[in-house]
Amino acid sequence: MLLTRRSLIRSASVFAAAATLPGLVRAQSRPLRLEITEGVIEPLPFAIPSFIARNGAAADAAADITRVIAADLRGTGLFRQIPDSAHISSVTNFDAPILYPDWQAINAQALIVGEVEQQGGRLIVRFRLFDVFSQQPLGDGLQFVGNRDGWRRMAHNVADQVYERITGETGYFDTRVVFVHEEGPKNARLKRLALMDYDGANVQFLTDSRSLVLAPRFSPTGDRIIYTSYESGQPRVYLMDVASVTRRPLEAVSAGNMTFSPRFTADGGSVVFSMEQGGNTDIYRVPVGGGARSQLTNAPSIETAPSFSPDGRQMVFESDRTGGQQIYVMPAGGGEVQRISRGSGRYGTPVWSPRGDYIAFTKQERGRFHIGVMRTNGSEERLLTASFLDEGPTWAPNGRVLMFTRETAGADGAPAVYSVDISGRNLQRVATPGMASDPSWSPRLP
Repeated sequence: MLLTRRSLIRSASVFAAAATLPGLVRAQSRPLRLEITEGVIEPLPFAIPSFIARNGAAADAAADITRVIAADLRGTGLFRQIPDSAHISSVTNFDAPILYPDWQAINAQALIVGEVEQQGGRLIVRFRLFDVFSQQPLGDGLQFVGNRDGWRRMAHNVADQVYERITGETGYFDTRVVFVHEEGPKNARLKRLALMDYDGANVQFLTDSRSLVLAPRFSPTGDRIIYTSYESGQPRVYLMDVASVTRRPLEAVSAGNMTFSPRFTADGGSVVFSMEQGGNTDIYRVPVGGGARSQLTNAPSIETAPSFSPDGRQMVFESDRTGGQQIYVMPAGGGEVQRISRGSGRYGTPVWSPRGDYIAFTKQERGRFHIGVMRTNGSEERLLTASFLDEGPTWAPNGRVLMFTRETAGADGAPAVYSVDISGRNLQRVATPGMASDPSWSPRLP
């Protein structure tokens, strides 16, 4: 699908002071801004009248796009939608002046207006965002152009723009998630790779269920996936091209060795993985395009779950070298190892934030599993969740939201994908077609 962006409206970015709400920043010559902090935030009320259909052919798309934009914003926990039934004004002309007092009367802080036009198989989506109490546009209007079947991506792009302008953070709605789809009883579970939009829509199956698959991970550019498959009868790492859904086993790895827990390096040029040899498991690195493998760890223990810092200089991983699972950091090419997990319990599946400021992890303590975050030196540990089994966090590309697997207890226990923000707020289940596990979040789509 082709998406293009161009500015529709050039407007001044000077905003008057107005009344404040908790979590809302208002200052002379500054736009409406919702600050994301660790405290409880009063969701910002917004109004989004149904986008105008410029022609009859666009009516369904206009309604669908409005619905997805609103769902994206509500789903963050940072925004509260004012229902259409409370609206005093209606928006029937995209270029008409905004009747600000009508929107102020229902306490709308932000107003999103838009229109959709269909020309053959092509959609044109235009939107504008307004700061209601300062009575000014919030940034430029934008236009998105794409194929009719790409309407969801255009909706996500509008929501990303709104989110970015109000929070100052990068949006994450125009993204995808690769995960393991599961079906069948717990003692005979069938697993296959699947791809979906971040909100669970547009599911596409990438493998069949004849072979067990585990731990899919996106490349930094989102065009490749690496995962573990038991196709050969034992765990082995495979590379898949997302566009063509073609795959191949990772080169420079002997067929007789078990390889698992793969991840791309920060530049996407190499893959790191764990390999078992002679009863010992270490972390190795191999170029994606082929070449000799190099050994990064060398210890009489299980070294696994590697993840790189965004600048590619450091690697975090888990190891039981001290008797129990803990988290360690070392230079990306190997070298001195430093333990950073300091609390009680066991730590695993560390993942470096794309912003470089946190490391997410799984923690097991006193019979409970948690998803948590800590600073890259191990300080400021914070547990975000707790349940019978929470594991395997993956970061949204803006580094402010995590997805993970949660499994219920008992013989009928089933896995599902959940999300939570880094303050521990807004825990919610992600919609998937059945049982799901091992999510990996893509970067923003190009």
